[in-house]
Amino acid sequence: MKIKKIALFGIVMLFSIMTCTAQDKLFTLEELNFGGKNYRSLLPQNMWLTWWGDQLMYQDAEEGGTIDPKTGKKQRCFTLEQVNQLLPAEVNGKKLHSAFSATYPYPENPLVLLTSSSFQLLYHFKDKKITWLQMKDQADVTEWNKTSKALAYVKDHQLWICDAQGENAQLTTDGSREIVYGQAVHRNEFGITGGLFWSPDGQRLAFYRMDQSMVTDYPQVNIYTHSATYEPDKYPMAGETSHQVTVGVYDLLTKKIIYLNTPVATEFTDAPVYFTNITWSPDNKTIYMFELNRSQNDCRLVSYDAETGERKAELYRETSDKYVEPMEPITFLPWDSNLFVMQSQRDGYNHLYLYNTQGQLVRQLTKGAFVVQAFLGFNHKDKSVIIVSNEVSPIQRNLYAVQVKNGKRTRLDNGRGSHHATLSATGQWLYDRYSEPSVPRNIDVVNTSNSHSYRLLTADDPWEDYQQPVFECGTIKAADGITDLYYRMVKPHDFDASKKYPTIIYVYGGPHAHNVEASWHYMSRSWETYMAQKGYVLFILDNRGSENRGRDFEQATFHQLGQVEMQDQMKGVEFLQTLPYVDMNRLGVHGWSFGGFMTISLMLNYPDVFKVGVAGGPVIDWKWYEVMYGERYMGTPQNNAEGYEKISLINKAGNLKGKLQIITGYNDNTVVPQHCLSFLDACIKAGTQPDFFAYPGEEHNMRGHASVHLHERITQYFEDYLKGKK
Repeated sequence: MKIKKIALFGIVMLFSIMTCTAQDKLFTLEELNFGGKNYRSLLPQNMWLTWWGDQLMYQDAEEGGTIDPKTGKKQRCFTLEQVNQLLPAEVNGKKLHSAFSATYPYPENPLVLLTSSSFQLLYHFKDKKITWLQMKDQADVTEWNKTSKALAYVKDHQLWICDAQGENAQLTTDGSREIVYGQAVHRNEFGITGGLFWSPDGQRLAFYRMDQSMVTDYPQVNIYTHSATYEPDKYPMAGETSHQVTVGVYDLLTKKIIYLNTPVATEFTDAPVYFTNITWSPDNKTIYMFELNRSQNDCRLVSYDAETGERKAELYRETSDKYVEPMEPITFLPWDSNLFVMQSQRDGYNHLYLYNTQGQLVRQLTKGAFVVQAFLGFNHKDKSVIIVSNEVSPIQRNLYAVQVKNGKRTRLDNGRGSHHATLSATGQWLYDRYSEPSVPRNIDVVNTSNSHSYRLLTADDPWEDYQQPVFECGTIKAADGITDLYYRMVKPHDFDASKKYPTIIYVYGGPHAHNVEASWHYMSRSWETYMAQKGYVLFILDNRGSENRGRDFEQATFHQLGQVEMQDQMKGVEFLQTLPYVDMNRLGVHGWSFGGFMTISLMLNYPDVFKVGVAGGPVIDWKWYEVMYGERYMGTPQNNAEGYEKISLINKAGNLKGKLQIITGYNDNTVVPQHCLSFLDACIKAGTQPDFFAYPGEEHNMRGHASVHLHERITQYFEDYLKGKK
């Protein structure tokens, strides 16, 4: 017995040593950063999936096919090699290079749509033949309709149509950098991501026309020509002249364009100037969209006749003493074209409302102190709506089926974590990619009628062999003493509570974003892992003003950006002061964009608290930010002069005490370089000494390997000045 015990002890010890060695690898930025050479090696295993009707399909780089949701068994339907061998001479030797973008637009037919930059085709994967092919010009944007097979695209500023027979027609002649057709307008605010909208039958195309000739040019410069060249960007700043948008409709049968008879607004009137969330009626005859005044406090859902362009009716109006922000188009019920679902925050949280086409409220479909975060579609058979909400917890994303007839909600997932799902054509099934704080990724296939599910993938932990930091999550009270705020803390893998650690607050803090979520590692950024490995504690807090907590939580910052946010972040600092392992003499702060604004705000308003800061792409004075975003939260510099003055960082430049590094993309077209340069000028005049670094050719975020360089630079700044080396 003694010999056996010793042997067992030896085996246990050997296993422990092996385990320790296996988990002793250190992370590098080339692995952790998305621009790194080995970035994908640390991502959880995944699958590329899509739907053919209610049949689940897999996609790889070279092939695609069916997959059994119960067993995971794959059956190949096509390979790129098979399809490329059938390509006709008209493609001029060009080939398909990826199957990842394959779609199956016709649930009743075994056809796969495959696209390249030069052409797109339909391949019949049972008969093994190409049934249709359409050549594509090099275009800025494209939008294809599966019913008519017509392709709308923008080339050399002009709007074009290519019909199913391959005939190209140029629709416009006055397009330019000042007259913009078929692209996103209003600087991608209000949920706008594109500017081409096909009717369901593909016979009419709605499109944006944006006249920005009256908008001031921001003088961007291209340094990569022999002599640097002037490449201006149209940038409407808060309180200044903005662009004018109209909505056109092209009819493929009449080959004519008409424009919707939308109100014509002059500067700073209460007439609508923003047109968003364009939707077609199921019968192809009516266009619906939300219209918003420049103050963004008066929102109307309006219908237009698609044939004449005349205004038909105002179906809904919502006003606010702060702002209304339509983000999603209305969606018609598949089984009743007289009813549609609309989203609104009018009761304090984003919820679903059922309306008829006369503008009468039928019922509120969801209600409660939670946010509907996504509308996924319908289960046609059960007549239910499939949504994502944070009803379980403010930091979770869970799936629900909501009965249209009575609003009854049924949860479709395990009640934990963060779920992202895609519905099948009928809504009977969905595939659900989800994670939890300790679960890298699972993929389930779920029956939305009965919540039964099949596990398709359980991903291993790709960090298993590394020294992983400690990830924690909790809540503190906001500065109002009432509201719970969620935080994430990241600690070194060998954390010792008896030691003192330099600590960095990572901050964003602005609207339409959050940092703490019940996904893998509580949604921690990989740079936090890198810094924890170097011996830092990281603290991340979602203050009031951030998303997914309801209208009043987000609108608490109205007309005074940065003020309530700083108050809440300082409550985070008070919490850190209670932790014996946080070295308050070595407290740093870092953020990008709105987070860059917050970083410098904290450094200047609390100069004795923060020793080191790194601010990327920071807003310095909101009068230099763009109209749509800036005026929503701050009004104009003319009607809120006191608010703009209060939050401007220019007059606080003399308060700087700690070490501050400011980083920007030299060609940032979101937070233009005027912000950073003006702040540097103010610091020169005040006698303070920030550091500055610019990335030539980069815009608001560093792309590719420049991102690795960026995070090396950020890291080194904290190493040099927060750890006390210099």
